[in-house]
Order: sequence, then structure tokens, then C-alpha cells
Amino acid sequence: MIQHMVKEETRKLEAEIETLTAKLQKLEKENRFLQLTFEHANDAIILFNENVEFFQVNQKACELFELPKEELLQRKLHDFLELMPKEEVEYQEAQLNELGELKNELIVRLDNGSIKFVEYSAVRNPDESGLDICIIRDITTKKQLERESSKSKQMYHDVINRAVDGIVVFDRDGLFIDVNPAFCSNFAMPKIDLLQSKLDDFVEDGFQYKMTKIWHLLDNHGRVRGELPVVLHTGERKTFEVTITANIYDDYYLAIMRDVTEKRNMELQLKKSEERFREMFQHALDAIVLVDNNGQIKRANPAASRAFELPLDDLVRAKLHEFVPKNDKKVFSIVKQFGARGEIREELEFHMPNGQKKLLEFTANKGIIDGFNMIIFRNVSERRKMEKDLRESEQKFRKIFNNAMDGILLWDNKCNIIDANPNASKILGLSKEELMNNSLHWYIQHDQLKVIQSQWKECPESEELSGEVCLEGERGAQIIEYSAKKNVIEGLHMTIFRNITEKREMENQLRKSDTLTVVGELAAGIAHEIRNPMTALKGFIQLLQNSMGEDQYAMYFDVITSELKRIESIITEFLVLAKPQAISYQRKNATVIMKETLDLLSAQASLENVQFITSIEEGLPDIYCEPNQLKQVFINILKNAIEVMPKGGTVSVALEKIEGEQVLISIRDEGTGIPEDKLKKLGEPFYTTKERGTGLGLMVSYKIVEEHNGTIEVSSKLGKGTTFHIKLPIGSPTVH
Repeated sequence: MIQHMVKEETRKLEAEIETLTAKLQKLEKENRFLQLTFEHANDAIILFNENVEFFQVNQKACELFELPKEELLQRKLHDFLELMPKEEVEYQEAQLNELGELKNELIVRLDNGSIKFVEYSAVRNPDESGLDICIIRDITTKKQLERESSKSKQMYHDVINRAVDGIVVFDRDGLFIDVNPAFCSNFAMPKIDLLQSKLDDFVEDGFQYKMTKIWHLLDNHGRVRGELPVVLHTGERKTFEVTITANIYDDYYLAIMRDVTEKRNMELQLKKSEERFREMFQHALDAIVLVDNNGQIKRANPAASRAFELPLDDLVRAKLHEFVPKNDKKVFSIVKQFGARGEIREELEFHMPNGQKKLLEFTANKGIIDGFNMIIFRNVSERRKMEKDLRESEQKFRKIFNNAMDGILLWDNKCNIIDANPNASKILGLSKEELMNNSLHWYIQHDQLKVIQSQWKECPESEELSGEVCLEGERGAQIIEYSAKKNVIEGLHMTIFRNITEKREMENQLRKSDTLTVVGELAAGIAHEIRNPMTALKGFIQLLQNSMGEDQYAMYFDVITSELKRIESIITEFLVLAKPQAISYQRKNATVIMKETLDLLSAQASLENVQFITSIEEGLPDIYCEPNQLKQVFINILKNAIEVMPKGGTVSVALEKIEGEQVLISIRDEGTGIPEDKLKKLGEPFYTTKERGTGLGLMVSYKIVEEHNGTIEVSSKLGKGTTFHIKLPIGSPTVH
């Protein structure tokens, strides 16, 4: 029984052992499978203890951390998390503790310095062994791809948004899906409005065929390039250069549109400019040739054919150096300068095939048309000849202008003096610069200027305006005779003038001389005819007076006798003018003659309440004179001085020696003075300022002083008096 029980128990144990053995084998098999899975897994599998130390790692974990297994099992995970913020690490640990499992990412830094991004899946103590299991996958490459992709997208958006050209994405119906800012700017519409539009909306009916062609090419080739004219909603027309690519995103199309409106307009203008240049080239009056750097003529216009005296076909086969003298230094110099500067403007004598020599002015520019040098020629032979003739003509004019005996002024429409010859400066007493700084108005008195301006307006251009003007200056009044001509050169007038002051004075003196001659002849006749009856009258008056009583009619006889004496004195003065007197000059002191005269007139002066004041220089030398005639001069002037002061006054008499071996005798009164216009007439026959005067006294005085080789000058101020200055030579009158 016991044995049976033992056997039974043994059989159970064996069965249980077999079961356990089978289970163990199964577990060992599973363990080997797990071990193989653990070791050969594609991801790193790590078991961490409670201190997050590496407890068990597979081969992928070693490869991930790039450490042998022995070294890695001695490390903590935190050793590799230096780049992670501490707060982030603590947060992920808290999440794992709370949830029991966690998926997240870490940044690890290996011992060799490399950085890796890892993605992990962790479970906290799954089998209550106190170990956490963590599966880690290296996602560094993935992160780099994501970063590159993000960067590419950003770059794409930057390129799209910052592109100068318009970029638009549209679908198969032509509806705009996306547009960049440049496209909005080109179409002058906001993006929101454009996204509700189609490309066809901007193409006119006349160009819709282009859209049909674009869709056809896109369907067949997937790409199209060309130009598309559009009309904006503002009505503005533009031309775009278009490049369209099909299927960039499924059924979308990308179009790059560049605004070439201005470019096409410029090209059109350039085309027109080229056409104009061709027209100008062919019809230019100046010769134009295009030459290469060897001087070979490549192209020429008809004017060049005429200038170089060759048919056009022959000219374009010639070289420029064939038309200039060989070994000419100037040619070498021009070529050298042209090579250095790339442009030049010069003149050169060219020898034509027909023997002609022409002076051509030319402008050359290097490589400006199709790489050829352009040279423009102009024949200046005639112009240089004309310039030479003009220079010679100008020199002749300048010589005549500068050496003319008369003054010449050139002036413009505003009366500004443009030029003046030396005699103009001499006559007006001003330098050329001073003359040219003033206008004609400055020299002419206002009242005269108005008359001249009126005459100038009425004067025809074919005629001259002539006349006289009186100019006041530092040298006194001058009489100027002028002749003016309009527009000798367009806008330039000429005035020729001369000083005729001396001429007028000589004419006045000649008139005086003629008058004196007539008066002299008249005086001789009158004196002869009057003296005979005067003698009879005087004789019979004396007989009549003696035959009557002493008191009867005495007053009448005195008046008659006085008047007869006055007539006789006038006749005597006439005789002085009648013919030259035989004067016997003698040496006499002028002081003595003056004192005798003053004594003679003192009684008359006292009656008129006039006083004589004398100022006589001591030691005055004697003069050669006829004393009685000089006394007559002094009497005439002193009597005039007394008579112009009816209320009395002072007559100042001064004698002094002056330069030039002369004696100056000055007689000054305190009368009313003589106006300036009347001063010039003093000494003329029969001119007097007194009521009963004959004008003969001063005329005789002037004649006597003149015969003594002296002069009489008169100065007067109205209200202050008049002064007579008599200058007489000290030496013999014959010497003077």
C-alpha cells in the first residue's frame, strides 16, 4: 500500500516534472527569443534601475551612445543630458512617475561631443522588478530633414514673397490660388481680390488665342514660355514675360510673370532711334564714316562720298591714312591721343584723289557703333578762309576805330556803352573802363536827352541823327557835335562825335572881328562927317554965349556944351576902332597909372558914395605900355564899377605880380553882378547892361588890352558883384 502510494506519488511527481520541464523549455525558448529580440532589435533597448543607471543594454544602445557595453553599464542617463534644461528633464520624470509610461524626445550629448536627437518610449517597472524599460530610437537624421524641410519652406516663402517678378499659382480653370506681393503690385490689386479672379479676366478678347495656345502647350509639354499682354482693372495696358510650369502641386500651375512693358517700350524707342539714326546717317549734311582700328572704312554716308570726292563703293574699300600726307607728325599725334582718350576733336588737311586739298574738322569716338569707331567730318576750308578775312576786316576796323580823329561810341538798345575808342575817352576826359560802366544818359542833360530820344525814335534806320549837345564836366562846358547811326550791327548803334567848343569860340571871335571891322569902317565915316558940323556948332555956341548976358541962358549953354563934349568923346572912341593907332610904348609903372586914374575919379566916387580900397604889391616892375590908353581902360572899368552901385559901396583894386612875367590888375565892385549868359557877350560892339550905355567903352578897353598883348577875364556872382582881371606882360609888347 505504501509502496503503491509512493509509486503513485512518484508518477505524479514525474508528470509534474515533465510538465515543469516542458514549461521550462518553453520559457527558455521564449527567453532565447526575447534575448535575440533584445540583442538584435533595430532600436536601442535599455533597462534602468531606480537611479536611472544603465542596468542592461542591447547592442543598438551601445551603438547609439557610441560606448562599449561595459562602460555604458557604469553610467547614468543624466550624464548625457547636459544640453537639456534641468526643468525639462525633471518634468519628463514626473510625467513618467505619474502616468507609468511616457513617449517623448531627448537631446543627448555623447562623450565624443556629438549631439543626437532621440525619441523614447519608457515604462515604469513593468514586471515589478524595480527596473524601467526604455526603447530609444535615433531621430537625428529625421530632425535634420525636418529642419531642412522647414528651412526650404521658409526659403520658398521668402523667395515667393520677396521676388521682384510676379508669381501666381492657379488651377486648371485659371482661378488664382496664391499670388505673391510683386504680382499684386504689378496688377494693382489687393491679394484678396486677385484670389477671386482668373488669368483670363485680364486678357482682352483679341488675345484670347494666346491663352488657348498656352493651355495647349501646357497639356503637351508641361511648360510654356512667352509674352502675354494684359489690361488691368484701371485700364492700364501691360506686357508680361511669362514662364508657366504645370503640375507643381497636383493639378496646379506656377507662373512667373515679369513686367516687360517698360523694356518693350524702350526697345520700341530704341528701334525708332535706330531708324532715326539710319535716316540721319544717310541724309546728314556732315560726312560720317565708321572705321575699324586699322583705319579701314567699313561704312560711309553719301555726304562722306561728296567730301572725299569718291564714289561710295570705292570709299568703303579705302583706308583713312590714304587721304593724309605720309610721315605727318600731326597725324601720329592725333592717332596717339585718340588711342589714349578714346575720343578726339581736331582739324587736319586731307588730300583727295582728284588733287583737291580740304581742311576737315572732325570728331572721333571709339567703338560706339558695333565696335567700330565713328568719325564725323565737316569741311571748314571756306569757314577758315572767312574767319581769316573776318579777322583781317576786324583788324582794319579796329585800326580805323582806334585811330579815328573823332570820338566813336558803340552802344546797345538800353544805351549801355559797349565800346569806345581812345579819342572818345580823351574828349570826355574818362578812361575806357569808366565810359563802359555808364550809359549815354549819364552824359547828357535831362532836357536835351528828352529831345534827342524823341528825334531818335522818329529817325529811320537808313538815315543818321545829327546835332549838338552841351556837356558839363570837370573841364567846364563843352559843345559836342554828334552823328548817330542805328543798327550798324543788329542791336548795336554807333555815335561819332567831336568837341567843337574851340571851333565855336573861333567863330564867335571871327564874328566879333567882322563886327569890329564894320564898326571901324563905320566909325571912320561917322567921325569924319560929324566932326565938321561939330566944329561949326561949338564955334557958333561960343559966339552966341558971348553975345548974351552972363546969367541969361547960362544953364542951357552948359547943357549944350556938355552934350557936345560927350558926342566928341564918343567920336574919339570911334576913332580908336577906326584904324590901328600909332602907339608909342614906354616903360611905365602900372601902380602910378592906377593911382593917377583913382585920383581923377575920386571926386565922382565921392558924389556916388563909393570908396576905393587898394592893395598894391610893393616893388612891382615897370611894364611897356601906352599910359594914356591904359588909363582909358582903367577909367572905363572903374566908371562902370561906380555906376553899378547907385547906393554906394566899395571898389577894390589890387595889383600884383603873377607867374609868367605878368602883372595882374583886379577891379572888383559890389554891384548886382552879371548873369553867366551875358558875361560871354561883354566886349561885343554896342552890347551894354546900362540904360544909356553905348557898349563902346568895354569894346575899346578889350581892344587896347589886346594890343598890349594882355587879356581881360571877368568873373561875377549875382548879388555879390563883378571882378575884372587884367593881365599885362612885363616885357616889351613886341616880344609877346
